Amino acid sequence: MMQVNSLTAQAPAPAPLGSAPGQSEDYQTFLNMLTVQMRNQDPLNPMAPTDFAVQLATFSGVEQQIQTNELLSGLLGRTGMAEIGGWIGMEARIDSGAHFDGTPIDLAPDPAQGADRVHLIVRNANDAVVETVELPPGTTSFRWSGLDDDGAPLPSGHYRFELESRDGETVVDTSPVAAWLPVLEARAEDGMVALVLPGGMRVDSSTVGGLRRPPDDATTGQGLDALS
Repeated sequence: MMQVNSLTAQAPAPAPLGSAPGQSEDYQTFLNMLTVQMRNQDPLNPMAPTDFAVQLATFSGVEQQIQTNELLSGLLGRTGMAEIGGWIGMEARIDSGAHFDGTPIDLAPDPAQGADRVHLIVRNANDAVVETVELPPGTTSFRWSGLDDDGAPLPSGHYRFELESRDGETVVDTSPVAAWLPVLEARAEDGMVALVLPGGMRVDSSTVGGLRRPPDDATTGQGLDALS
């Protein structure tokens, strides 16, 4: 009867961390090889006790490494979700406009240096100007009420904000005005964190220019940027 060398069944090299399917296959392959080796050993010249102990120790080590790697992968996944969850409930500084539903919107104008006249221009989804508000030079926070000339709320929808800075009658700069918007949901999508904002707006978190806790009414517009 042919003898199977007791040392020919070696544990496959562990797969890299995070490849759980491959690790499970290696584990099962090792188990099958060990079982076949034990069944086909020469009964007149069986495996030495020390070799058998080495095989069992290797088997145990492979099993423990798979369990450890799976545990670490799970912990890393939960950590990622915890980081994503940290966005929810915060206010993000977005310069691509905002959805208006009757609730005032906090804006963060940034006038050009040296401007002596500043105008906030509000445009609707059709790019039509619906309101122009003159602001004091140097204004860096403003709560837009969204009311028309009669004091009635403008229609719900998406609005964009621009700031026109003038030196006398000369326009020296026109730039988007960022809005502080609450983050309602955060999702991991295609390697990025997508933020869901009021009105179903979705933005890539990498485009956020600032992050703050929702301020009290007494301090609205004075929130501290956590990002720059």
